[in-house]
Amino acid sequence: MQNFTYQNTVKIVFGRDTIQQIGAEAAPFGKKALLVYGHGSVKKNGLYDAVVASLQAAGLEFVEYSGVSPNPRLTHAQAGADLAKQENVDLIIALGGGSVIDEAKAIAMGALHDGSVWDFYSGKTPAEKALPLCDVLTVAATGTEMNGGTVITNEETQQKLGLIAPCLMPKVSILDPTATFSLGPKYTAFAGVDIFAHIVEGYITNSDPETPVQDVYAEGLMRTVMEYTSRCVADGADYDARANMMWASTMAWNGLLLAGVENAVYPAHLIGHSMSCLYDTAHGASLSVAMPCWMRKMKGFCKRRLVQFARNVMGVSCRDEETAIEQGITRLEKWYESIGAPITFTQAELPLDSFDRIVGNIAMCAPAWGLGMYTRDFVADLLRPAAR
Repeated sequence: MQNFTYQNTVKIVFGRDTIQQIGAEAAPFGKKALLVYGHGSVKKNGLYDAVVASLQAAGLEFVEYSGVSPNPRLTHAQAGADLAKQENVDLIIALGGGSVIDEAKAIAMGALHDGSVWDFYSGKTPAEKALPLCDVLTVAATGTEMNGGTVITNEETQQKLGLIAPCLMPKVSILDPTATFSLGPKYTAFAGVDIFAHIVEGYITNSDPETPVQDVYAEGLMRTVMEYTSRCVADGADYDARANMMWASTMAWNGLLLAGVENAVYPAHLIGHSMSCLYDTAHGASLSVAMPCWMRKMKGFCKRRLVQFARNVMGVSCRDEETAIEQGITRLEKWYESIGAPITFTQAELPLDSFDRIVGNIAMCAPAWGLGMYTRDFVADLLRPAAR
């Protein structure tokens, strides 16, 4: 196990009927907020009204900023940062899923920066300060509610990049499982795929030979995500299923899994981000297409970890290691299909003639991810089995 320092400053308020606490929880951090949300679903399901009532009861003034896309765009984030400056807000409140919270983090940085928001994502300017952020989570998927990470798409450069900084840790995150009830089966499945990817990629790629605490933690979370995503897809109003999926999502990407491990990287996310950037593919859908291909390509690089995954997560008992790995990947594909997640370009509604463009974009972005081995030829060989 490697040396590490772990600190997580996010206050989590979890459970039924906790949305009404957002006003009181946010009030200590500012007097005037920018309320950031998506395209209106929160108004249809009543969450907007509940949040507004809570903010008003706490005496918080707020300015609304709607229209965040499922794959948040730089131009929209920049406009939000400009509005935050114009309105002189001192607090950001995000109402939504990972995309909304990620863009809210970009706005929180941009509101205190004279240049472009992209300066932070490109590495030109270090992310060292941001307006305080509070959120009400409506989609359990990204884990952004308990970390300092954010991802944004630059439409002009066709790059989807992220960053992690302590200043972007939310001050308070409200996690009410009932807020996810209205998410339909399709996007619930995609959310589960994303949670699973957050766990399995670092688990497979990390190079530490002996990390039993992290391994058991990861394996338990993966099994939990599979079971409870399936339950949520079958019955979206199953409170216990939604609660367990929500907490698993938060625990998957709050830094604990990576504490003490070395060289964990996220190549399936790199691949998925290019699909989302170029074709607006749902993030979870891009990951379920990428993951089996990536695992098969990793047989020669991460054999021990893939065998461990097959046996401890997917329940494979075969002694032959090569066969065990293939059976584990096949069982993962069957789980994806059982919840309605795609594993081919056609199923993900990606045109087959998009293959070369996607491969080129992945290779272009790979160096920024520290994945120089993901050249055009390497990626083409990896991804070709899904291009059908």
